[in-house]
Amino acid sequence: MKPIVAPKEQQPTSFAFKDMTKVADILSRYPEERKQSAVMPLLDLVMRETEGQWIPEVAMEEIAKILEMPRIKVFEVATFYSMFILRPIGKNHIQCCTTTPCWLRGSADIVKACEEKLGIHIGETTSDGKFTLTEVECLGACVNAPMVQINDSYYEDLTPERMKEIIDALSAGREVPAGPQNGRKCSMAITGPTTLQDEAKKAGVA
Repeated sequence: MKPIVAPKEQQPTSFAFKDMTKVADILSRYPEERKQSAVMPLLDLVMRETEGQWIPEVAMEEIAKILEMPRIKVFEVATFYSMFILRPIGKNHIQCCTTTPCWLRGSADIVKACEEKLGIHIGETTSDGKFTLTEVECLGACVNAPMVQINDSYYEDLTPERMKEIIDALSAGREVPAGPQNGRKCSMAITGPTTLQDEAKKAGVA
């Protein structure tokens, strides 16, 4: 999917990392001659430091300077991965997976529930800045489809009704336990573990 990039009027004219110790820590993980490998964690750090949880163009240019690499190379990485956000988003970023396994399990109804509850469509942000709704490709939780990712957490085994309840809770500032929303533990069968049952009991998940 083509990334949505903030227009020029929303782009700041300058950028500086708020915590250079975090930058130094990231760079320390790589040999000097391989420091360009730090581009992805630095892009992630920008999102966590920037109001609106996004990556401005000037931030990508700053990363290019730090890593001594062409700016276009940073832009290529940032625009390739959907986890890098290139425009301001809401406090709660609802990323709806609509790939085949989730679609077969009703992801279209989850998207519809989000749009009805929030009064927005895919790619839009609510007027109060609390929610942004995005469509994404497979997030790797197919066995617990349908699911969404909200910020850093997965919410799985969803129904339209449960999705609306989650939105209500987040809108009110309440935390919602992540993971399966139907009582399932991790990714085991809804009826319980079918293999390694003794180990499951020892781990306290059965």
